[in-house]
Amino acid sequence: MGTGKTPVVGIIMGSQSDWPVMQLAARMLEAMGVEYEARIVSAHRTPDRLTEYAKTAKARGIKVIIAGAGGAAHLPGMTAAMTPLPVLGVPVQSKALSGLDSLLSIVQMPKGVPVGTLAIGEAGAANAGLLAASIIALEDAGVAAKLDAFRAAQTESVNEVPEG
Repeated sequence: MGTGKTPVVGIIMGSQSDWPVMQLAARMLEAMGVEYEARIVSAHRTPDRLTEYAKTAKARGIKVIIAGAGGAAHLPGMTAAMTPLPVLGVPVQSKALSGLDSLLSIVQMPKGVPVGTLAIGEAGAANAGLLAASIIALEDAGVAAKLDAFRAAQTESVNEVPEG
């Protein structure tokens, strides 16, 4: 989002309530200089929108899809079933089972329909952004340099000796 360039990462989620978590993926992509689009695409309430999104993503220039979903969490798997692109699933924390239901729904994909599954909630969303940027960095030296700088800064931020 932002510069008007063609997005290369799609961030999709099942509902507006998922955005506070999924925007952490967006922030990581922004920090790495990766163009993205964000859409609400519910596997259960907007199945036609899901089909259209997944089947046209590659032709529109998307290279990686990050799909966040809670509860039954069908969005990542259904998306992966309809596109050859890599799909990264983010289990959004649910009220009923704290996201464990979402995690198991995403990670237990049948053989032949892979979904890369991240951690539950905010850590998973942020790491999905970083993982998507890593995939984009395979062909984009600018993104690769930003990832290298991010990792170097992260390493430098860790004290060798405890304080206090």
